[in-house]
Amino acid sequence: MDYLIQKVSYLRGLADGLGIDESSKEGKLLLHIVDILEEFADVLDETIENQEDLEEYVTFIDEDLADVEDDIYGEDDEDDDYYYDDEEFDFDDFCDDDDCCCHCEEDFEEE
Repeated sequence: MDYLIQKVSYLRGLADGLGIDESSKEGKLLLHIVDILEEFADVLDETIENQEDLEEYVTFIDEDLADVEDDIYGEDDEDDDYYYDDEEFDFDDFCDDDDCCCHCEEDFEEE
């Protein structure tokens, strides 16, 4: 971000070195443009700093949340709860109704 502030400072130096007349219409315009560019650079720099602070804060919150989850749920792998072996899988676990038309067996085979 410093490069942008340096470039605007360079433009300010050029404007001052050229002796731009503030009383002319063109001079007023150029000097105001440089002023606005300085303000944009400052605001952008501040926004980037705030974003970096926010990212750091969110990282801390995420780490704290992970600790709380481990305390509450234990440190087991989440995927272990949903694992099943195809050979041991029984479709009757889904549907006990012999007259059912849900076709859960067919749906599962298509996936």
